[in-house]
Amino acid sequence: MASGDVIHAPARSDAPLPHAAALTSSGRISEARADSIEFAGPPFEDDEMIDLDDTLTSAIRATGVRFNVYIADAADPAAATDTVFPSTPEAENSVLIAVYPNQKAVEIRSGRDATQVTDRIAQLGVTAAVGPFGQGQLIDGIISAIRVIANAIIAP
Repeated sequence: MASGDVIHAPARSDAPLPHAAALTSSGRISEARADSIEFAGPPFEDDEMIDLDDTLTSAIRATGVRFNVYIADAADPAAATDTVFPSTPEAENSVLIAVYPNQKAVEIRSGRDATQVTDRIAQLGVTAAVGPFGQGQLIDGIISAIRVIANAIIAP
């Protein structure tokens, strides 16, 4: 969490933003970057990141549940996901889709306030991701999982 002074008017600059960064309406710069690894370039194309962002935004708005995505490498994906989940944004009312490509594993966790996300719904998300992952389409698999989980949450 960041803290600081309240900015009543968004800060504007003509300086170009770094790759995978955006100036938010509050004036804050939001940037995606690899954790503890020197940045060697984006892992995904810009259009893939835009599709992922649009899907996350739509799912959050439709369900009222925060969706988070984590892509990593871990010897024990389940333990790694359990460690990461509490530090994700709005963990109590969220879904974490953790993908470990090298281990061919997908782990889904939900917070205690996200009661709509049952084990069955989480399994539907994993099932939706497996097909695209098998074809080497990481982003498509993640997007499919998000959409299936969101639709299952809002379905009557």
